[in-house]
Amino acid sequence: MRFPSLSLVCGLSLICGLAAAQNYPNKPIRLVVCFPSGSPSDLLARMLGARLADTMGQSFVIDNKPGAGGVVGADTVAKASPDGYTLLLCGIGPLAISPGLLAKIPYDTLRDFAPVSLVASITYLLVVSPKLPVNSVKDLIALAKAKPGGLNYASAGVASASQLATELLKNMTGTTMVHVPYKGVAPAITDLASGQVHLMIAGLPAFEPHVKAGRLKALGVASEQRSPSLPDVPTIIESGVPGFTAEGWTGLEAPGGTPAAVVTRLNRELVTLLRTPAIKDSIHTLGAEAIADTPAHFSAYLRNELTKWTKLIKALGLKEE
Repeated sequence: MRFPSLSLVCGLSLICGLAAAQNYPNKPIRLVVCFPSGSPSDLLARMLGARLADTMGQSFVIDNKPGAGGVVGADTVAKASPDGYTLLLCGIGPLAISPGLLAKIPYDTLRDFAPVSLVASITYLLVVSPKLPVNSVKDLIALAKAKPGGLNYASAGVASASQLATELLKNMTGTTMVHVPYKGVAPAITDLASGQVHLMIAGLPAFEPHVKAGRLKALGVASEQRSPSLPDVPTIIESGVPGFTAEGWTGLEAPGGTPAAVVTRLNRELVTLLRTPAIKDSIHTLGAEAIADTPAHFSAYLRNELTKWTKLIKALGLKEE
């Protein structure tokens, strides 16, 4: 019995993949969102789905699958057929934080998904109480080192992105601070303004009006570049902490094993959309910035985020069952 050569098998696979892309899509596409209807992720999905339906000629059906911090929705797509008809709009929590936090997780972030593109990012901002006698990141680090354990920081809850971002700053600066978890950002801001807690790192949109009104002091932006919203606030990197980044992000994923040609088609349509001024403005109104990315870059970015946060979570000994 003669078997087909490897080159023949690869050639047939490529032809099948190209055929699938040429015919794709020929039925409605299911876009799974990890959070409830009305959430920022849901609004983003509906905005993108409506526009992609126009350019791709098929409707995008939004399927909200909240639960377990987004794990339920992510798992739904991880187990879906890899044909491009079930997609995931998801972010840092389910894909980069939960894998290191949960004792058991039903999917592998790097194996079970095919990255299409980063879609949006939310800049994180380091703010302090106006009553704290510091005016820069360097001042804050110096004060924290002079008084180990004398400063406390607020977060949106245990194992939240805001806690992890501040713990990363502590780790990279060799400082010691006391964690004060809150049930969300809003109550933490109230206590920050009054001086009951000293500092916090979280999404810039929540802090921006308070910074501009003088109720909070912004010391540093936790991304590689300054924010257009607060151009006078330096990055934490340029303030003396090389390599420090922490941001919220959302990306589009297909199930692992989705044909490369289908992923390329999705990426092309999505990137074109994300570069339009109208979509950029709409995403900005949601408190985020549009990102047009390649599958390869998104894959590398995702791997780096997963490694960074998993390493930190293990070092802190955080765990959820």
